[in-house]
Amino acid sequence: MSVGYVHMVVNVSNLSLDEIDANRIYCGDARDLLPKIRPNSISLSVWSPPYHVGKEYEKEMTYEEWAGLLSDVVGLHFDILKPGGFLAINIADILCFKDESIPRIMANNVSRRKVSVTRDEILEVWSRNASYSRSQIADLMGCSEQTIDRRVNGNNVRGGKISPQTRVKLVGEMLENAAYKNSLYLYDRRIWAKDPAWENSRWHTISYRSIDEFEYIYIFWKPGITTVDRSRLSKEEWINWGSRAVWNIASVRANDNHESKFPIELPRRLIRLFTEPWDIVLDCFIGSGTSAVAAIIEGRNYIGIDKEQKSVQLSNQACRDAFSNKVTIETDRGRDEEDYTGQTSMWA
Repeated sequence: MSVGYVHMVVNVSNLSLDEIDANRIYCGDARDLLPKIRPNSISLSVWSPPYHVGKEYEKEMTYEEWAGLLSDVVGLHFDILKPGGFLAINIADILCFKDESIPRIMANNVSRRKVSVTRDEILEVWSRNASYSRSQIADLMGCSEQTIDRRVNGNNVRGGKISPQTRVKLVGEMLENAAYKNSLYLYDRRIWAKDPAWENSRWHTISYRSIDEFEYIYIFWKPGITTVDRSRLSKEEWINWGSRAVWNIASVRANDNHESKFPIELPRRLIRLFTEPWDIVLDCFIGSGTSAVAAIIEGRNYIGIDKEQKSVQLSNQACRDAFSNKVTIETDRGRDEEDYTGQTSMWA
């Protein structure tokens, strides 16, 4: 096992099956690289895929291509996971996109009205003035023609005649189907409760729908003997989060160098729960390198993959910082952050 850090960006075009080593970040498509990892070698794969929400690195991807990517990547994990190993996927469980085939939600949002006039009031006035035009009725009622049209014709409803209705799709079922098809089975799921929306934004929902303030971690298992060792955690850790379904972890305060970052504490907990020292942890959408950093802190080996050269460079820098003990770990919301600077790494 490697116990030092070597800065390396690996081009995958000429890789043979046995050329993917631990403690490297690889630039390439996960679908091309995963088959090159040694079979039965990964103890835990933990990652957060693109969410199909129009970010720069995914904006050219159609829904069908995105769904195919997730299904392919999940399926490729069966061969590389150790028997009894785990695949943990962090993802927002709802995906929203425009769908012309479903009815528009007709929501008469009276709380957003700047003019109090109602449809019934307009119709009553118009019935007494049947020869009036819409403009004349608007003048009579002290409002705009647009308000008359909206009230009478329902053009103020959510969606209305302006845009297709939003389709809301549950992602968990998609992942479950892909996993089961490839003999990986849902073992557990955790909820990552992030900061309340009002802490990061002044925006609030204008409908009855809730603001999305949490994400799921779906944990799939490859058949085999799994070692359950509660001594990996302290008694307090086991009580506070080891056996708890909801993990209250503060969001990353600034996505300053990458669009989509999750806090180190999230993969760190999964690594603590499901792996032993020197096990290999994989992240095939490595992004800014958070999972690799968590692996380094916990004395595990890692493999990182990302198709974006910028992300590979960010991850390498993050790993260098981790090996130099220059990492701050975000802990539970409401608790002080744990400063990793100055601690002794198993890799030192």
